[in-house]
Amino acid sequence: MILDRFLITDQVAIVTGAGRGIGAATAIALAEAGADVVLASRTESQLLEVAKQVEATGRRALVVAADLSDLDAVAALAPAAVEAFGRLDIVVDNLGGTMPRPFEHTSPRFLAEAFSFNVVTAHALNRAAVPLMLETGGGAIVGISSIIGRVSGRGFLAYGTAKAGLAHYTRLAAQDLSPRIRVNAIAVGSVATSALEVVLDDETMRTTMEQVTPLKRIGDPEEIAASVLYLVSPAGAYVTGKVIEVDGGLEQPNLDLGLADL
Repeated sequence: MILDRFLITDQVAIVTGAGRGIGAATAIALAEAGADVVLASRTESQLLEVAKQVEATGRRALVVAADLSDLDAVAALAPAAVEAFGRLDIVVDNLGGTMPRPFEHTSPRFLAEAFSFNVVTAHALNRAAVPLMLETGGGAIVGISSIIGRVSGRGFLAYGTAKAGLAHYTRLAAQDLSPRIRVNAIAVGSVATSALEVVLDDETMRTTMEQVTPLKRIGDPEEIAASVLYLVSPAGAYVTGKVIEVDGGLEQPNLDLGLADL
């Protein structure tokens, strides 16, 4: 059965940013496909709610509430997974995000922090995870990038640069880790998560974003989760070093920040 290729029975996954949105949806999807999951983010109450949903599928969840911008804390997730569940097969680097800012307000420090939060944290976790994944034969890593990493729009200099960096990191890491560990990423478009809550609550702005998007709607976190499952499961076994675009068909940003010329 072709659907069997989407099963990851008895594998172990780490999902960062797992308390809500794409991370929560991904953790639950991986559990439904058969994995035990390490859930990591800053807010314990959110993680505990996701853990209940993971456990409702019959799988196990380990909750790690930590400041994952701390490189030691994010790297520690890998040995924690092995200590709790005996192995590590999948890493989903969902940690990231940066608020938009005009060029003149984007300091070098702000740019550096954006790069660290979106790229360096992923590398810290991946570097800690890879030796442990190799102990049981290999595995799969998926990073969450963005359409803003490949198209241009005013106000997104720091965020877009960081997500473009994560996309190319994916291609380079895939070469370094082939053939035993596959590394891919998803460039997401506008997805209905708390990060877009303020925008989506504004009916005019939401309608404009939907009209600019070829599929005429905002994405759902479960649609990103399904793409992650494809990439980490045997269904995606011949895919590595790729950035899959799950963005409703966008070729330009669908959020205009209204920034004036300098």
